[in-house]
Amino acid sequence: MGNENEILAMYKHNSVTEWLQKTGQAMDYVNNGSESPVFGIEGGGNAAGASNNLRLASHELPNEISAPYEVPQFPIEQIEKKLLIQRQLTVKAAKDLEERRSHYEPSLHPGVPDDIDHSFKIEENDFVPHFQRVSISGEDTSGVPLEDLQRASKMLVQALAIREKYMNNSKQSFPTITSRFLRSIDKRPLTTDDEVHHDDRKAIEEYTMPVLLNIDALIKDVSWTDHPVHAPASRGDPWECEFPPTKNYKIVPVNGVFNLFANDEDLANGKPLPYSYPDLAAFVQDMNLLCAMIADGPLKSFCYRRLSYLSSKYQLHVLLNELRELASQKAVPHRDFYNIRKVDTHIHAASCMNQKHLLRFIKKTLKNHADEVVTCSKNDETMTLREVFQSMNLTTYDLSVDMLDVHADRNTFHRFDKFNAKYNPIGESRLREVFLKTDNYLNGTYFARIIKEVASDLEESKYQNAELRLSIYGKNPEEWDKLAKWAIQSDVYSDNVRWLIQIPRLYDIFKLNKLMTNFQEIINNIFLPLFEVTNDPNSHPELHKFLQYVIGFDSVDDESKPENPLFDKDVCPPVEWDDIENPPYGYYQYYTYANMTVLNHFRAEQGFNTFVLRPHCGEAGPIQHLVCGYMMAENISHGLLLRKVPVLQYLYYLAQIGIAMSPLSNNSLFLNYHRNPLPEYLARGLCISLSTDDPLQFHFTKEPLMEEYSIAAQVWKLSSCDMCELARNSVLMSGFPHKSKQYWLGPNYTKEGVAGNDITRTNVPDIRVAYRYETLVDELSNIFKVVEKPESLPF
Repeated sequence: MGNENEILAMYKHNSVTEWLQKTGQAMDYVNNGSESPVFGIEGGGNAAGASNNLRLASHELPNEISAPYEVPQFPIEQIEKKLLIQRQLTVKAAKDLEERRSHYEPSLHPGVPDDIDHSFKIEENDFVPHFQRVSISGEDTSGVPLEDLQRASKMLVQALAIREKYMNNSKQSFPTITSRFLRSIDKRPLTTDDEVHHDDRKAIEEYTMPVLLNIDALIKDVSWTDHPVHAPASRGDPWECEFPPTKNYKIVPVNGVFNLFANDEDLANGKPLPYSYPDLAAFVQDMNLLCAMIADGPLKSFCYRRLSYLSSKYQLHVLLNELRELASQKAVPHRDFYNIRKVDTHIHAASCMNQKHLLRFIKKTLKNHADEVVTCSKNDETMTLREVFQSMNLTTYDLSVDMLDVHADRNTFHRFDKFNAKYNPIGESRLREVFLKTDNYLNGTYFARIIKEVASDLEESKYQNAELRLSIYGKNPEEWDKLAKWAIQSDVYSDNVRWLIQIPRLYDIFKLNKLMTNFQEIINNIFLPLFEVTNDPNSHPELHKFLQYVIGFDSVDDESKPENPLFDKDVCPPVEWDDIENPPYGYYQYYTYANMTVLNHFRAEQGFNTFVLRPHCGEAGPIQHLVCGYMMAENISHGLLLRKVPVLQYLYYLAQIGIAMSPLSNNSLFLNYHRNPLPEYLARGLCISLSTDDPLQFHFTKEPLMEEYSIAAQVWKLSSCDMCELARNSVLMSGFPHKSKQYWLGPNYTKEGVAGNDITRTNVPDIRVAYRYETLVDELSNIFKVVEKPESLPF
């Protein structure tokens, strides 16, 4: 109270102006006689030199300060309040000043050793906003003895070289950063004959993302708007394409793999065209080598430690940079999670609608097309749609979602047989055939209609895309032509949809029903039409048109079926596999991969699109499935079992293999939601995306992909940055055309690191992209620096 009395006494003897000056505030009478106080940046004193934008307008201040003739009742409170405002303004001014400075630095940080020339060129695009980096200093940064590091590195490099060989051979993609590190060891030139040359995958060189100091200038920059966010809509007939003349090659299977011969003479001499592919013995040898690595104790420990380090490093990164990442997202106008591109990278066409959509469609069809003949029995008795429902004693009013009974429930957990039965509406396989098949009495008319409704919903959402799986069973060679005819006559094309062909592993069922005599017949039925249409497009004109929108092959079935996962090079060739037993997973994958490899060489020579292998893998069953996926697949679906195999998980990270994860699907079938490894994979930097698998069985809303994202975000507390990163990954690993991805992700998206990111399209902060890139380079450097140097030299 003594201080307060003293101040009040002082106030009585001095003018209001003098009092304000003594309490650290100054009056500015220059600006038209205004008496609004100005706070100096240094805190108190004369504010004549203060910036005008720090002046507080009179209406922003309490009345007793802006009108000095009113005596404040509690001067100490007023002083404290003014000092607080002053401090806040000082901080704000300093922050504004900091943001106005050029605050960019190279995205490759000192963690990369200088003594190794990896041909890194720093361009203007490689500069990113400053952020807090986590780095380990000291001589030994791996945390294991040098001998263990050298041994582990040697095996990991060998495994990466195996994958690169299989990817390049089959014209599938392999990350350029890992490839560049491999070149530093084998001393081959960076572009070799066996490496894929994607002319259409090149970045637009003349387009360079400007390094500007603030986002306003970025938006105003004219060159930035030259490449719009939306790809131009297709015009004219989307199925139209060129028909080159026939090659007249001879197509003959050799040990289960189709070979091409230029003429009859070459065929007689056994001289096929030089389309290379690994033979079965080489595949078995490579697979056994990788299986031995997985079981190697020291390597398991090393990989587990590196994965644990990656998890911890990510937690630190988020702790230090979360606010910066959020701020950079807020600075981008218009773009947010809702309007960035997302691709449903794993969804089956027969279950791409939700249960309510299917119910409405069945009711609508029963109301408007009740008298259409929809089925024909074996004794040539036809039935209309009305008669089908009358035979079940049902009317449209009786139908409900509960009666459809297509949703997975607690009874489907670890029961794949019950899950497959859910594809039958009301438990009737007849209804599945009528509504969810392409090959039926109506030639798939109803199925095409509902697919087009789903595609229309995707087009309406504008930013969602899907890669739908259609089945080719391999029962007869006409399946391809029927499927292509269905697609073109029903016109199921959409800019938002691409197709994968799923091949169910059902040889044992076909053999049991005496539909075929050996496994070679399945290979013939699946691949011979594809070789024929590539050899002479006019032999299957509709198939030739349809294949331009097919991006690859999927392999589907219950992975938990008992099987002998390992087989040796003496295993029966397909023509001799006439046993009723189903071949193992790896056998299916090898012959799919080998035939696809030869086919891709042939199609590339013809100037046609090539295919990729993207099987269901690692959902359940033996871990050897994941070894097959690592060797031969560009991407995989599920990958749950990687959580149990640290060596493979680390290899999937180093090779950045895409994994389409479906936690809601897994929750109903194989793994409870809270145990799903998705957040762990995301933290460690594996290339993962979210997908729906079967909206008919697992989802409730009209936008199942958004439902998948929203549940994941709620359960695992994903940030906006995490979700945008998952969405960007989904586009990167998808099979949509390169030109579309340039619109969706940015013209230079194929470049590495920050140079390949365009935050105004992806909404992924450069900070996150730089962190992922630098961390991957760090891990690769740790491994390769030991392999590169002679053992006698310390590192």
